[in-house]
Amino acid sequence: MKRRIETKTSRTAEMTCLSRAASFWETDSLYKSDDYIAPLLLPAHIKPLLRVSLVRNIFLRMIAPKGIYEYVIARTKYIDTVYEKAMAEHFDQILIFGAGFDTRALRFQGKGQNTHIFELDVPVTQKAKIGQYHKRHLTIPSNVTFIAIDFDKEVLTEKLDEAGFKKQQRSLFVLEGLLMYLQPESVHETFQTIKNYAGKDSRVVFDYIHTSVLLQEGNHYGESEIAETVTSVGEQWCFGIERAGIGQFLREYEFELINHKDAKELEKEYFVDKDGNIVGKVNDTHCLVTARKL
Repeated sequence: MKRRIETKTSRTAEMTCLSRAASFWETDSLYKSDDYIAPLLLPAHIKPLLRVSLVRNIFLRMIAPKGIYEYVIARTKYIDTVYEKAMAEHFDQILIFGAGFDTRALRFQGKGQNTHIFELDVPVTQKAKIGQYHKRHLTIPSNVTFIAIDFDKEVLTEKLDEAGFKKQQRSLFVLEGLLMYLQPESVHETFQTIKNYAGKDSRVVFDYIHTSVLLQEGNHYGESEIAETVTSVGEQWCFGIERAGIGQFLREYEFELINHKDAKELEKEYFVDKDGNIVGKVNDTHCLVTARKL
């Protein structure tokens, strides 16, 4: 049986795009994002719901599990920082796994034009995104290469080689909202590929869910709501890590931990107002990681 993402655009990718668009229209600086392209990718009938503050808040409460809007905002800002730093430091390559409707290749195109950007995704979602770019007359930078892959029929390393992704160069690997949807063996294969292709001092940035979430232990804020949501759209979670095991996980693939943030730490970094109050509660099922190739 084919997975949903093989025949239809990823529902979770669509929700991430919607959240980023909503965030762009926020007036509170703590909630506002810089993703000015995400609103352009939305269906016309959705935009009025997000532009008006009261309607936007009601709409998001109806469709978003507890703390996920805040999590997507924090995750976007966190990965934006890592991405911009790689561009500023003139990394040779950036590979975005499961790119969905990610817009960083366009948003940051002036920051490092010598960095080759590769976007990897399943054909249906990638085709939909490129189609939206053309429809909105958005210019795709010349340093961007799209790699469409059917994971059931094609080999990742062969696709990377065909697309011109080079081994042993200083590269950034972005896995945003991806690992939790992969089977454990696929996670291993993905990180083994990263290990084999990454040059010294390369970076990887990714998020993951706690193993206890897969076990439905109910220990985390917003856990039951987000688990129910991803299951209902046919994109179930399959893989988790416990925070104490992240170092060992990375060492297996010759990476060392640089930065590691859970929900509480994300709240303190992104949702503290001028009076020192935390104004946004982040869904507690995820953590964010940045690591360096040894």
